[in-house]
Parts: sequence; C-alpha cells; structure tokens
Amino acid sequence: QVQLVESGGGLVQAGTSLRLSCAASGITFSNYAMGWFRQAPGKEREFVAAIAWGGSVTNYKDSVKGRFTISRDNAKNTVYLQMNSLKPEDTAVYYCAARLLRVEVGVRDYDYWGQGTQVTVSS
Repeated sequence: QVQLVESGGGLVQAGTSLRLSCAASGITFSNYAMGWFRQAPGKEREFVAAIAWGGSVTNYKDSVKGRFTISRDNAKNTVYLQMNSLKPEDTAVYYCAARLLRVEVGVRDYDYWGQGTQVTVSS
C-alpha cells in the first residue's frame, strides 16, 4: 500500500520560512519523481515544484522560483520543500505526489497523493 505523509505545515507570518516534508512508503522511492502541489480555498490544485528520481532535475512554478527549494533524500524516502520569504498568497493546503521517473507539472500526471498539510501565511 502506497502512503505519502506530509508534515511541517503551520501558521506563520509573511517573510518567514517553513520546511515541508513528505515521507513515502510502499514504492521504490528512487524510481519516482516527486512533486509538490497546493490548493487554496476556491481554487484548483496547482503545481508548485517537482524533482526527478535522481534529484538532478527540478522544476518550479514561476511565482516560487528563488523562494522555494525542493530536495529529496532517497535513503530516507523523503522529499522536502523549503519555503522562504513566504507571502500571504502562498496560503494553501500543500500536497506531495509521486509519479514514475520523469518530472511533470500536471495534476493528472501523478499517480499517488498525500493527504496534504495546511500552510497559512499571515500578513
């Protein structure tokens, strides 16, 4: 049974940082590209960042480039999202997702999803 479990969300002030983690089980983690997506109230789920199976390829939503960093530790079956200089518009539920091998940016491209972790940024 595949499980993706996010952690690290919370309520923070604008300009501060958070690090999200996503622990995976039930898959051969090093074979999977991992993505982070987010969904704000009343909006569609959107791509935030993704990292290829080996970690050498990453992709980011334009509005988070330079502020967010995705990384992975294949020995720990964990992917991270370091979020710096947070803004109120980053407020959303953040989800991690997994797909085989290649980085993609579409919600429908991912096979497995976590339950999400809430990030709230106050102004």
